[in-house]
Amino acid sequence: MGLGGLGEIGRNMTVFEFGGRLLIMDCGVLFPEEEQPGVDLILPDFEYIRDRLDDVEAIVLTHAHEDHIGAVPYLLRERRDIPLVGSRLTLALIEAKLTEHRIKPVLRQVAEGDLQSFGPFDCEFLAVNHSIPDALAVAIRTPAGLVLGTGDFKMDQLPLDGRLTDLGGFARLGAEGIDLLMSDSTNAEVPGFVTSERKIGSVVGDVIRSAENRVIVASFASHVHRVQQVLDAAKANGRKVCMVGRSMVRNMGVARDLGYLKVPPGLMVDQRELEALPPQRIVLICTGSQGEPMSALSRMANRDHQIRITEGDTVILASSLIPGNEHAVNRVINGLTRLGARVVHKGNALVHVSGHAPAGELLYVLNLTKPGNFIPIHGEWRHLRAHAALAELTGVPKDNIVIAEDGVVVDLVDGQAKIVGAVPAGYVYVDGTSVGEITETSLKDRRLLGDEGFVSIVVAVDSTSGKIVAGPEIHARGSGIDSEGFDEVVGRVEIALQEATANGVSDVHQLSQLARRTVGKWVSDTYRRRPMVIPVVVEV
Repeated sequence: MGLGGLGEIGRNMTVFEFGGRLLIMDCGVLFPEEEQPGVDLILPDFEYIRDRLDDVEAIVLTHAHEDHIGAVPYLLRERRDIPLVGSRLTLALIEAKLTEHRIKPVLRQVAEGDLQSFGPFDCEFLAVNHSIPDALAVAIRTPAGLVLGTGDFKMDQLPLDGRLTDLGGFARLGAEGIDLLMSDSTNAEVPGFVTSERKIGSVVGDVIRSAENRVIVASFASHVHRVQQVLDAAKANGRKVCMVGRSMVRNMGVARDLGYLKVPPGLMVDQRELEALPPQRIVLICTGSQGEPMSALSRMANRDHQIRITEGDTVILASSLIPGNEHAVNRVINGLTRLGARVVHKGNALVHVSGHAPAGELLYVLNLTKPGNFIPIHGEWRHLRAHAALAELTGVPKDNIVIAEDGVVVDLVDGQAKIVGAVPAGYVYVDGTSVGEITETSLKDRRLLGDEGFVSIVVAVDSTSGKIVAGPEIHARGSGIDSEGFDEVVGRVEIALQEATANGVSDVHQLSQLARRTVGKWVSDTYRRRPMVIPVVVEV
């Protein structure tokens, strides 16, 4: 059962159940879009498993991207001793994250080739290549059948760390008989095969070599290989490197300590040392490649950062666009360009390749594994349907291809996968310190306030007679209505309230709703606008 990641890029979480015991694969977050103002993160809905947390054997983490591990701290708040299973780098990064949440996790480190059992779930781990080191696919064996979850993967044949996707292992499992394949669908609409990461290095080197002043590279805070390429290019061109952004500093510190990131001696400098260096000897590596409002790069574009963009700087956006972030990224690119920077991005130079397998590689895996049943995962609806079409082309029977959405329960019985029900799997919003307190109604109010502003009416009435003793006072913010225009509606409110009290209406709630309707109708008729109208009737 998927609690996230089906019909969306993010919030990946799958729950497997056998014999009354549960195994969770990944537990990630989704980042908010413009229609979710004020929201920091979106979590999977844990309601279905909340009363069954003691049945959870483990959380298996395929890799350390936020859309796969970001919600772990929120689940561990509810049961702290759930074992976290993952590779060395994955566990190191989640442990660093959990330290900030003051949670000491139970960790079970695994590596490709390992066989581990968690209750009735016998798990085999296989190496897969992705845009972060140490990513794993997971084969889960139970008496009900063999399930292979690929996690996020691609098939780079010349990876920087030499760690190939285990196609031999996929083929071996296929020969054994995979009852259900659950595979990454992100690039199912993209034809062909991925470009090797190795081709990026020379392009990044050329950009740095030709740059007149500083070079600022924006990347995901977990893309160790891309950061390694930037470090190598900086050293080759006699530049020093400074990392900017808390998550970038934290993650790359962990990667360096574990040996995944090789940092030449004397290459790194502190942010305080930058002023002493000439611009042509500086490379900055920061977060913000997706246009996140509070990221280092966005703040630089808005001149809200201590590092100021100047004429002649070069900015490299070393990432692909997550769907939905296009406007935010374009806004940052325009802001940087206005300040005089040259912006190099995937659209005009080979400075990034995706971490997800395109259609050619997905077909390859389907043909290798020959699954009896198939569920496309990790993708928007168009990606899931495109991947399902690929599976049908390779011979998976149409009746055995299940396109599920979040919360849908799929049974695997006697070699047949089918939808048997659904559980609630809505969005759970994190807003500051609150988790789950923000509702769709709250967001609707926020959107209304943002689009139309608000109008408030304050009236004081006599508690016994119901007559108006003060007001009405009307105030507006963001509604675009001139305060002088309220003279007309004040009289309307007075008349409406007087008529109501004369007819025996003295209930404060009824009077406040009457005032709201009167003002709302007047604003709609006069200005063709629908601001939020907030009535306040006070008894004295």
